[in-house]
Amino acid sequence: MKSKKSSKNNGLIVENPTDFRDKFLCGDCLATMKSMPDESVDLVVTSPPYNLKNSTGNGMKDGRGGKWSNASLINGYSHHHDCMPHDEYAAWQRDCLTEMFRLIKNDGAIFYNHKWRVQAGLLQDRQDIVSGFPVRQIIIWRRKGGINFNKGYFLPTYEVIYLICKPDFELAKGANSHGDIWEFTQEMKNEHPAPFPVALIERIISSTNANFILDPFMGSGTTAIAAKKLGRDFVGIEISPEYVELSKQRLSNSLRTPSLF
Repeated sequence: MKSKKSSKNNGLIVENPTDFRDKFLCGDCLATMKSMPDESVDLVVTSPPYNLKNSTGNGMKDGRGGKWSNASLINGYSHHHDCMPHDEYAAWQRDCLTEMFRLIKNDGAIFYNHKWRVQAGLLQDRQDIVSGFPVRQIIIWRRKGGINFNKGYFLPTYEVIYLICKPDFELAKGANSHGDIWEFTQEMKNEHPAPFPVALIERIISSTNANFILDPFMGSGTTAIAAKKLGRDFVGIEISPEYVELSKQRLSNSLRTPSLF
């Protein structure tokens, strides 16, 4: 009988991969992922904070808001200021991707959603984050509308999902008929300042054979909701206790059952 792998990290005690199933883990994503065993999940679906308040533009310049002074993200995320020096931010995200890659199985993949932007007049395309990782494809998530205060470039209307794969990853039967440009309206009715639309995550998860999905930036629980709707298991990591509670409530509401937690 195999002995259980046990570690204590960031207040979490981890015994084996099944201990994580259908749980929200409140803690730092890097520390928590480091406590998890190699190749213990099938799929990662996530979108990190975009570091928007570290900006040269008029939208959220210097974190003061600029012309987006009424945007909910001006207040930042609960427990994350979203304003790191860019080099520090990119190094942090590379460390996170390294852990995600370690955690997926040899037929696993990471769907890593991010947003390109113009900084100091030049495109910031996130290559300093994803370079060196096995990016197989880029999926464009076309959003509905947007705002652009800058006269130097066209209105941005999309975000980018990097499909980062281990060698044996394959899509579910028939999923390869989807194109690589997906149009989904952004989530509007959500207390979280930057939520995923559930339909987008359902498209991702249903396009794979994954049974156990990790989201290390769980936010308001959208990945968990999509996973359970599709009969899959999840583990969500979130540093904010408030967002963990929001995730639990949204999941319970989506399943129309009393709280499971």
